[in-house]
Amino acid sequence: MAVELPRSRASSSADARLWRGLIAAALAITVGWGSLVHAANHSVQGAAKEEGGFEGDAPTAILIEATSGSVLFEKNADELRAPSSMMKLMTAEVVLHALKQGDIKLTDEYRISENAWRKGGAPSGTSTMFAALNSKVSVDDLLHGAIIQSGNDACIALAEGMAGNEQSFAADMMTKRARELGLTQSTFANSNGLPDPGNKMTVRELAKLARYIMLTYPESYKLFGEKEFTWNKIRQLNRNPLLTSLEGADGLKTGYTKEGGYGMVGSAVQNGIRLIVVVNGLEDSEDRASEAKKMLEWGFRNFEVKTLFAAQQPIGYAKVFGGDSGSVKLSSPEPVKVMVQKNGNDKLIARIVYNGPVRAPIAPGQQVGVVKVWRNANIAVETPIYTSEAIGKGSTMRRAVDGVSELVIGMFRAGAEKL
Repeated sequence: MAVELPRSRASSSADARLWRGLIAAALAITVGWGSLVHAANHSVQGAAKEEGGFEGDAPTAILIEATSGSVLFEKNADELRAPSSMMKLMTAEVVLHALKQGDIKLTDEYRISENAWRKGGAPSGTSTMFAALNSKVSVDDLLHGAIIQSGNDACIALAEGMAGNEQSFAADMMTKRARELGLTQSTFANSNGLPDPGNKMTVRELAKLARYIMLTYPESYKLFGEKEFTWNKIRQLNRNPLLTSLEGADGLKTGYTKEGGYGMVGSAVQNGIRLIVVVNGLEDSEDRASEAKKMLEWGFRNFEVKTLFAAQQPIGYAKVFGGDSGSVKLSSPEPVKVMVQKNGNDKLIARIVYNGPVRAPIAPGQQVGVVKVWRNANIAVETPIYTSEAIGKGSTMRRAVDGVSELVIGMFRAGAEKL
């Protein structure tokens, strides 16, 4: 491991600290071989197949490791497409969040309106729970119907029960919650993904949403792995083909519309590793099933977890302004882990990014930035980092020197911007 960082806080001179701050606010660590690789603003397909990479037919796809969020493969992952019934994950999250907050209860009952019955029930000809017109159904049963049976009527009933009407649920509750979760591109026009130009999501944001659901609501997540549900004396099987074809598969959601094509959000656990796959835009259901399965199998076969930094291990240093030390040690309370290819061909770059210098006094455990880890050209992991020690205020002379240093740096940056 080659390290482009000062080896200790006791640098040779104040000038060295000044120029380190002058050159960059981000500190870089190169793990393995290769020079610094900047984050790509577009999706890449990764290594060639003969080098251990994956080649698939899905127009848009992503594969991530659930615990760290490490991206193993992506292809057009930020392209907005119709999510079809995969959008029901957002409806489910809104409901689960409301349950967790105590705003609603599983025993609450919502009426199946004529709108829900006609647009999403038996007369609609779409995936349905077959809830009876004007019947009252508990939130618990509606969640089962929405997740296991992909019931459009169940989603509409939840939306109307929680927000008064489906439009308000989509425009206000779904959109607001999506932004809170960092889903910045997703837009919603209804609760179920039925065709509408306003329904758009990327596979990256679908994967991020799936990861959040499974980590935040582990007990409720078990619903996604249930293989059947009976309502109104009608037994229906879960539409997810992975549940019966792949070891360890336990979720999450399929989808299809003419506009979006066939898509799937899938997940499985093998040997203690959970992967999440999202594909969209395929031409038939068989391609969807085989593509998702192949990608998961490729991930399990070719990747393993590596710990880059142990918990509380010093990762680097941040420049301090006005302190009794010129820098402060940074670490993570949790191990920083990344998925890497077993063949050892990956280039890993870890970079500390923070707004500095950090003003003294500084308390231990203060978040000052993040450590970003690139695997080849993709960001694989982004983890918060914290101060590992206390730094007190420096002397009047120390603060004055730091003030002059920052003035010089500011002038240098302003001049550089004009070049």
